[in-house]
Amino acid sequence: MFKSIKNDLPASIVVFFVALPLCLGIALASGAPLFSGLIAGIVGGIVVGSLSGSNIGVSGPAAGLAAIVLSAIGTLGGYQNFLVAVVLGGLIQLLFGILKAGVIGYYFPSSVIKGMLTGIGIIIILKQIPHFFGYDAEPEGADSFFQTSSENTFSAIFHIADNIVLGSMIIGFVGLGILILWEKVLSKKAKIFQLVQGPLVAVIVGIVFFALTRTNPSLAIEQSHLVTVPVPEDTASFLAQFSFPNFSVITSPDVWIVAFTIALVASLETLLCVEATDRLDPHKNVTPTNRELLAQGTGNVLSGLIGGLPITQVIVRSSANIQSGGVSKLSTIIHGIFLLISIILIPKLLNMIPLSVLAAVLLVVGYKLAKPKLFKQMYDLGWKQSIPFTVTVLGIVFIDLLWGIGLGLAVGIVVILLKSYQNSHFLHIEDKSNGKHRIKMTLAEEVTFFNKGAILKELDSLPRDTFLEINLIKTRYLDNDIIEILEDFALKAKERNIDIKLVSKRGVVENPPSFIQFFKERPQSSLGLS
Repeated sequence: MFKSIKNDLPASIVVFFVALPLCLGIALASGAPLFSGLIAGIVGGIVVGSLSGSNIGVSGPAAGLAAIVLSAIGTLGGYQNFLVAVVLGGLIQLLFGILKAGVIGYYFPSSVIKGMLTGIGIIIILKQIPHFFGYDAEPEGADSFFQTSSENTFSAIFHIADNIVLGSMIIGFVGLGILILWEKVLSKKAKIFQLVQGPLVAVIVGIVFFALTRTNPSLAIEQSHLVTVPVPEDTASFLAQFSFPNFSVITSPDVWIVAFTIALVASLETLLCVEATDRLDPHKNVTPTNRELLAQGTGNVLSGLIGGLPITQVIVRSSANIQSGGVSKLSTIIHGIFLLISIILIPKLLNMIPLSVLAAVLLVVGYKLAKPKLFKQMYDLGWKQSIPFTVTVLGIVFIDLLWGIGLGLAVGIVVILLKSYQNSHFLHIEDKSNGKHRIKMTLAEEVTFFNKGAILKELDSLPRDTFLEINLIKTRYLDNDIIEILEDFALKAKERNIDIKLVSKRGVVENPPSFIQFFKERPQSSLGLS
């Protein structure tokens, strides 16, 4: 792991600067103490990063859980009661890992995963544009279309002109210029520009700008437009920021309902992020999903015990890690250590970082996730790929992450059902002789209840006086629902003077008296088809 420190250390600094405002913003959006977001970021980096099998995935508090947390704190009667649900949710995740539930992550279509990455990229750009100009009405990290400030994603952009902070806007453009210059020009000139990342330089310039202009009435940036890390006065006040679960409410059904909700949503977000980050990983490592659930469960138990928000693997920080050249889990762990050290030693310095500079960093991350050429690539793949992709993107932009993924998955399933309907059999008319239609129906390799509609339609459309050959030579699995359809059709066939010839590997049978009995007599393991 330490062999790649020359790549991981610079990447960890970028991830740290991306994670810091997101941890604070998600805590604010969740109605939780600001410090709780930092705890979750530290535990997600150090603990989950150490236990995870992912080389480049980064964990921490997730925007997708903010609405759940906000509602649960009120429902359960306080933050300490909510922490019990976080601990229990972690234990349930451990159970998911033990039961090998991580395999669920492999059943999301590629089009939905690509749509998720693109949608997140677009929402990052849309949400960061107001921050870039100094309009900070919404906390960093919020991803829902409707905002707590009574704005929505687009209305906030439309109202930027009335809320521009000159100093924030200037340093935002300077920071963005540094990032582009660093990546497009300087990083190709010398190794020093690869070791010292552009985001670090942009942040340092942002701090210097704030310090030099703090007395300038036109350019000064107020605290509301800067990072806001809690600043303890001494050790006692620092330790007082930790909260602990009130386990006296552990028997409450509401606590268990929230715990299960957290476990389910956090696990789903994690598995989706694992699939997405593995796709982005230039080295194409495959993350063991069951181990990831165990790592996330452990992280959530610990986070809940010391007052932190729920944790998931998160795509924004993970993609920033990949884009910055992170190679091993050392990058994730170091970013967690940086979070811990910085809030202890330099919270006042952190509070001099303009949010607009960090918005510039996130704009670059978002653009790399949602490059325009990807839309053309998905369109060229055909409607079966482009429609679930588009629905996922629109759902994420106009609702939120989980809704977007859910809608994309639903459309993907419909596409699968439609193709299954179309591909259940092949039907063609061979010839007409002796006054009878001769029709051959060749069934596919696997025929399930998904194919009932298509087969029923074709059988019912057969004309009278037909000779029907049903070919099962290539069929390895035939669902019982299809066998029952054939059984019912045999009765109708007699009334319509339709003769049936059944061709299988066992032999040829004409007008079998019972399809059910015919298939019962065959080996159960393959339904007698081989």
